[in-house]
Amino acid sequence: MTDPSPPPLPIVDTLVETAGGRIFTRRWGDLAAAPPVILFHDSLGSVDLWRGFPAVLAARLGRAVVAYDRLGFGRSDRRIAPPGHDFVADEARVAIPALRSALGIDRMILLGHSVGGGMATMTAAAHPEATLGLVTIAAQAFVEDRTLAGIRVAKASFAEPDQFARVARLHGDKARWVLDAWIETWLDPAFAGWTLDAALRGLRCPVLALHGDRDEYGSKAHPERIAALAPTPGRVVLLTDCGHVPHREQEARVLDEIAPFVATLA
Repeated sequence: MTDPSPPPLPIVDTLVETAGGRIFTRRWGDLAAAPPVILFHDSLGSVDLWRGFPAVLAARLGRAVVAYDRLGFGRSDRRIAPPGHDFVADEARVAIPALRSALGIDRMILLGHSVGGGMATMTAAAHPEATLGLVTIAAQAFVEDRTLAGIRVAKASFAEPDQFARVARLHGDKARWVLDAWIETWLDPAFAGWTLDAALRGLRCPVLALHGDRDEYGSKAHPERIAALAPTPGRVVLLTDCGHVPHREQEARVLDEIAPFVATLA
């Protein structure tokens, strides 16, 4: 007789009030089991774009995983004004304190994809007493020519109706704002000097930086810089034959890297 399948993880959706509006959050698993992992999505992302990864991650780690739609994205409230050049730091100041308060999260592990990796880094630096560890996946640590080239290609692609429709499926009538918030902010010459350097130097937790060797939005200089500037030596994993979305392209390998890293955290 085979063992029965484990029961499905509880999934709970919550709208959290912030100073700028309500953010949609979803958690997989029991928050009381262990400090949860909080996910930060990419520039066009949302809770739904993580697909099955949060549930698999929660089951593998034996702890809850929490994802949320940033203001202006997915099922969170809309935004009208474009983001400022300090938008990467906004999550640490506005969203995360509200999310922690609403869900009763004391300590946490942070995981961010692409620009979400920068947001997770900023959050770890701003909340050192609460952050046990930081995982970045395909994160940008500075404005690189390769990043801007990839965004220009994407801008041309999303001018096509079928490609724009892909964004609208996730963000509804907020899709144009979402695209402009990404493309126009990064391509603004005034944003060219942005870096994560100060936040990286302010980290007080272990760091795991995962990056694909074929990432169209950033070279291996990004994870190397993340690991080099963190006061606690970070670990870089360069994934072979992998692009910008490692948790979808090589989910098993990504889980195999994250699980032992998390197991070392207090």
